[in-house]
Amino acid sequence: MASPLVARKGRDLQRYEDHLRLVAGCIPYKINEEADIESHDVINKLEVLMISSPGRHDFVFPKGGWEKDETASEAACREALEEAGVRGILQEIELGQWVFRSKSSQVSCSQEGGCKGYMFALKVTEELDYWPEQQVHGRKWVTVADAYKLCRYDWMREALHLFKQRLYSNTVLSVRGLYEPAKFCFVKSTAAEQAIALC
Repeated sequence: MASPLVARKGRDLQRYEDHLRLVAGCIPYKINEEADIESHDVINKLEVLMISSPGRHDFVFPKGGWEKDETASEAACREALEEAGVRGILQEIELGQWVFRSKSSQVSCSQEGGCKGYMFALKVTEELDYWPEQQVHGRKWVTVADAYKLCRYDWMREALHLFKQRLYSNTVLSVRGLYEPAKFCFVKSTAAEQAIALC
């Protein structure tokens, strides 16, 4: 059965900054309460969703071009929907920004192929059975330890490390009653199935 959703194509609305293509992505995650783990440490129950690419054995987090008619967080949510088939609650404060080369220009010394990526954390609330890029990207829930091993890019591993630190810090402070949650967005689909942040 084909997905009723359609992925955006082309780069007519692509954002650029100083010759760098702007991209946005996220680390989709969930806390597996049913995990056979006695520890009360939330990090040990944390699972992240990664996606594959054809002909490769490594994995990445969903990401793609940030376009002119959306915010970075909206772009990250759209990419999660298109590439991984998930929706959820996105933490508006980005994990960080990274400059890197696109996979097609990894060995090039020219400026062409340079990207600037913005990564966020997305707490998954819905997994679709069918999604636009299902034929291109498989998805897999893994532990954080496995994600470090499977991840294709160093900069994504760095984003994962920052996410883990933030989640751990927030959990510890929350237990102590010192933490006030960061501002979150709930991502809801419209009739056109575009991700819109409702803050």
